[in-house]
Amino acid sequence: MAMTSQVQSTNSVLDSSFRIKLLEIDSHLGEEEVEHLRFLCQDFVSLKKLENCTSAFNIFEHLLAEEKVSEEDSFFLAELLYTIKQKSLLRYLDYSKKQVESLLPTHRSISLFRTLLYDLSEAIDPETLQEMSFLLKDEIPKAPKTSLSFLACLEKQAKIDEDNLDLLVQLFQKTKPILVRKIEKYEKEKATQVVALPVTKETESLHQGEEEQVSPLDMKELSESLQEADVYRMDRKLRGYCVIINNETFTSLPPRPGTHSDAEFLLDVFEWLGFITEKVDNVTKTKLEDILKKYKDLPGHADGDCFVFCVLTHGKHGGIYTSDGSFIYTEKIMSHFTLSQCPGLANKPKLFFIQACQGEKTQPSISTQADAITFEHQNPEPLSLQKGLPDWVDILLGQSTFPGYVSFRDVNTGSWYIQSLCRHLKAMVPRRHDILAILTAVNKDVSEKEDSSGTKKQIPQPSFTLRKKLIFPVPPEQ
Repeated sequence: MAMTSQVQSTNSVLDSSFRIKLLEIDSHLGEEEVEHLRFLCQDFVSLKKLENCTSAFNIFEHLLAEEKVSEEDSFFLAELLYTIKQKSLLRYLDYSKKQVESLLPTHRSISLFRTLLYDLSEAIDPETLQEMSFLLKDEIPKAPKTSLSFLACLEKQAKIDEDNLDLLVQLFQKTKPILVRKIEKYEKEKATQVVALPVTKETESLHQGEEEQVSPLDMKELSESLQEADVYRMDRKLRGYCVIINNETFTSLPPRPGTHSDAEFLLDVFEWLGFITEKVDNVTKTKLEDILKKYKDLPGHADGDCFVFCVLTHGKHGGIYTSDGSFIYTEKIMSHFTLSQCPGLANKPKLFFIQACQGEKTQPSISTQADAITFEHQNPEPLSLQKGLPDWVDILLGQSTFPGYVSFRDVNTGSWYIQSLCRHLKAMVPRRHDILAILTAVNKDVSEKEDSSGTKKQIPQPSFTLRKKLIFPVPPEQ
């Protein structure tokens, strides 16, 4: 009994000591910081409780009751202070800024969505807030005093959520377009979040440190099962469809001689891989929209393993040009084949290969040309975001060059990138290499090329949200 009383007394002292630290933190936080904390904590404490909190310590009380914060584990509070830029207060929790930053990737509690809204609120100036409130005057009669309360109101009215930020995009396009980039970044981070493997009886025992209970045969079967689950299925009725947009002549841009060598090589390789292919030359904006709609709604996707879309044209950072000089964002093209837009391609890899410049910094040598233009396109329409985690997984974008730089094409034999891509597909598919290994080899090959002057270089850039390995079956003749 005496021992029990002593332990309780010790715990009481520890708890009291921790609460004193919380009071010290509270004394440094004003009304604005309390509003920020209320907003960031609403995924962990009910809104009704938070609305009655007039001080930071009131919020800390609720976090203690919800067991989100304790003396033994105060990282969530450290994360909150770090997020609201009160890094000097981390000392009361025995954390440094560097320690919090190192732990955030694995210990983060605040959702990407909540963090996005908070970051947006920090970037919305009073003038922008006034303009946004004016645009939504009929739906939000009482103008919010702060940007954070404005965003909180939109969320409370279910006008925005983590999978639907269309209203914010429309507002920012009319008031402060640069903030659309923050939403784009959020959507990409959300789309690339790791999807955890399901917990099976076997894997659960491994997590519990019971490896010795699994026989070598069971371990082999489990390993093979997990390995098989990590490869995209390639045994349906069809391999899939491959579309090749090949623009050589333009109404207002210079021609692209040599592009037919790329188009024919792509046709040959993807037919060899078993795809049903279609090549369309000199595609206008209207024609491109028709093609995208056709393949978005194609019933045959249900029987296919994969989808490939190739574009050979002029371009600049973020997009490509059609033969009539219209600028189209690359993400706008890909958005037609997300899960919500094209359910037939659910859980199937969707590959996009773009041979086009991403900038205008260099000039071609005698034997090469740059797929770039020499004037600025007027006011391309911003991308209307329709992205989200279910939509933007299982996608690979292979771009011929790094953003801001030109992409070289030989006027007789075709582009460095497409020619290398096709050669490496031919050479490495029969050896069962996955697509990322192939694209890595293409990067190496293209990076070692140089123009006739020996001064101009190029490096392709693949990016992806693939969740499994993509290994094409070896063609029958191999």
